[in-house]
Amino acid sequence: MQQKNMEPIRLQKYLTDCGVMSRRASEKEILAGHVSVNGIPASLGQKITPGEDTVTVRGKPVVPRPAGSGGDYTYILLNKPAGYVTTMSDDGGRKTVADLIRDVGTRVYPVGRLDLWSDGLLLCTDDGEVTNRLLHPSHEVPKQYLATLNALLTEEDLAALAEPFELEGYMLRPFGVDFVRYAKQGGANTTVVRFTLWEGRNREIRKICAHYGVTLSRLTRIAIGELSLKGIAPGNWRRLTPEETAYLKSIH
Repeated sequence: MQQKNMEPIRLQKYLTDCGVMSRRASEKEILAGHVSVNGIPASLGQKITPGEDTVTVRGKPVVPRPAGSGGDYTYILLNKPAGYVTTMSDDGGRKTVADLIRDVGTRVYPVGRLDLWSDGLLLCTDDGEVTNRLLHPSHEVPKQYLATLNALLTEEDLAALAEPFELEGYMLRPFGVDFVRYAKQGGANTTVVRFTLWEGRNREIRKICAHYGVTLSRLTRIAIGELSLKGIAPGNWRRLTPEETAYLKSIH
């Protein structure tokens, strides 16, 4: 049963509330001409009335959540392998995270992204409100990554690596760099370090390493706040526990 007599809302918010995609992804789909309202290609910033206007994405109708559903959302943690694009579809035919979560039973979308050759923890959900809170920079949810660097770094090197600097005209916010271990990889000496970021700028760790002339051979996200990668095999996913779901909803 569709909702009636609702106030007009922005199309991006509607798509998020319906669990179709994040607001950022919605904007891209609208600009690409993939979203229509009442059979007419939509424009960015357009408002619609849920239950009255007909919205489609790539020809498929978008249906509002039933009234009184109680916000029965789905939350999963995926261990993304390298080589998968963090999108639900790819015009270039590349493998996407959608290929890994087809059996979830409902359409969920990634919260944020990992670049093509990074692996590790990816939260996926159809809860637009939680998604927007986690992506908003004011909430400062820490994200932890293990980075394998093709060099033997000293304490002084690590201290220098942790110094914020201006990147592409933006002063990076403070981040953590902690030694984990020395390791051998393909006969080469490497240093594994843990980065802790409180903001998620595009390819930030890769750009930090490049700035200091350090080669990064692997980057794995191991935690998002209190959510951990532990126990999830590459390419697999699991649902959040009630305690983990409560933690997500407590972020304001």
